[in-house]
Amino acid sequence: MNFEQPKPDSKKYSDLINEIQKGIIKIPKFQREFVWSIDKTAKLLDSILKGYPIGTFIFWQTDERINDIKNIGNLKIPDTPEGTKVQYVLDGQQRITSLFAAYLGAQIQKTGEKKITNYSDIFVNLDKDVSENDDQVIAAEPTGEKFISLYDVLNFNFGKAKKLSDKFSEGELETIDAYSTAFKTYEFSTVVLRKEDIDSAIEVFTRINTSGQTLTLFEIMSAKTYDEDQKFDMQAEWEDFIKELKDIKYEGVSSTVILSLLSLILSRTKECKRKTVLALDKQAIIDNWDAAISALKDSIDYFRTTYRIPVSQILPYDALLASFAYFFFLNKGKPGPAQRKYLEEFFWRMSLSYRYSSSAESRLAQDIRRIDLILKNERPDYSDINVYLESSQSLIDTNFSAGNSYCKAVLCLLAYQEPKDFQDNGKIILDNSWLKIASSKNYHHFFPKKYLENKEIPNSNSLVNITFVSDRLNKRIIRARAPSSYIGNFKDENSNINKALKSHFIDLNGFGIESNDYNIFLKARSKLIFDVNDKWNCPVL
Repeated sequence: MNFEQPKPDSKKYSDLINEIQKGIIKIPKFQREFVWSIDKTAKLLDSILKGYPIGTFIFWQTDERINDIKNIGNLKIPDTPEGTKVQYVLDGQQRITSLFAAYLGAQIQKTGEKKITNYSDIFVNLDKDVSENDDQVIAAEPTGEKFISLYDVLNFNFGKAKKLSDKFSEGELETIDAYSTAFKTYEFSTVVLRKEDIDSAIEVFTRINTSGQTLTLFEIMSAKTYDEDQKFDMQAEWEDFIKELKDIKYEGVSSTVILSLLSLILSRTKECKRKTVLALDKQAIIDNWDAAISALKDSIDYFRTTYRIPVSQILPYDALLASFAYFFFLNKGKPGPAQRKYLEEFFWRMSLSYRYSSSAESRLAQDIRRIDLILKNERPDYSDINVYLESSQSLIDTNFSAGNSYCKAVLCLLAYQEPKDFQDNGKIILDNSWLKIASSKNYHHFFPKKYLENKEIPNSNSLVNITFVSDRLNKRIIRARAPSSYIGNFKDENSNINKALKSHFIDLNGFGIESNDYNIFLKARSKLIFDVNDKWNCPVL
């Protein structure tokens, strides 16, 4: 059996730059952003000047076009000429970008940084011997010694060096010329992978990046499905969708949702495991993308309006979006009365059973069979799923965590009540950024933790002790005060405060508020929450 082995080769500095400028060498979008500091770039160029090896560049040569980086800072990378094979950088992106930026003296603003880095600010010290190990190429303001810009060295032409003759002696110009020649003639080690299929290229990239960045499934599928002629860019499409979701506070949705949905829709086996997603037909994905995104929007709207889940942060699992979007993709309309009932039971059973805390892909595939039954107006069987809510005491014993799916399910129930502000009965605005961790602004311990700590009362972080409040009330007014104190003040301001409290499953009467009795409060509130199992439509409770 014959295997075509990639053959080592080399490219000169000018050849590398020339091929980048012609659009032949490209950096695929799945590579990480350019992050090297200018000091690290200077160190790289110093190694080249001294003739040290700097590692091998690995390219994938192909006729295929995948999504690539269009700009490096202020440098636009041209399109690959028609009929020309492109060479995508699989290994060496940080080095090759550094070489390109240094050669052109580029100004680059890295992602997330305000500062613009000027790569003309790299200098070569002419007073030091190239044979010495001192750094001769530096990214620092030169002081007291003879320096020249690296950009001038890389682009030096001895025959046209008159403008530098006033600044440098004949001997120094000869040194600059020698350094320029050293850069221009340096042989960069290269290996070109010539297998045309993208799977081989991604496999190579994954293997050589085991200690660095690992490609996500979404990055792989974005690369595989990119199509210039059809103007399809999965990554850009998803980013546009997330921008839309930001307006309705659902921007935290994972990209795995759309891949799971597409796989459940398009695969013959209705599975969404990695190997199934990777095997999906490119054209089928492109053809069904808009309908899949529309179904996702329908499922989000359903969660926001029917279940009154106002933000993605308290959604127990993203996988629920995939299963509901699958329903909307196939149902082609709003659910009927029986379907609404069965979907509600499905939602709460999955949310209160830690269903997708592990093996989410295989369990989602199993649950799609339940959605298929709901599509037929039939109630699924749930005998294999345990809902972990045996009594009101189980709620009391649950420690609150903002990332726990079970806690999120109960928070969804609280959000369904559309909790009112204690001070004026206004609607409490929930925000993803205020719900990320247990100490975030929207979460309030009705019996403040500080207050309970001072009383040496344990279990202050019980899930039953959690309510939603505005940032203003939580941090500026309530703070560590006893419930009898702050609720008493709100009672004077708000004649309908009991209406507000009831929207939190709390009542002025029988909840131990006036006596600051934490145990009475926990028992009374947990019973109210537990007793709404009819609303949850979970007959097993």
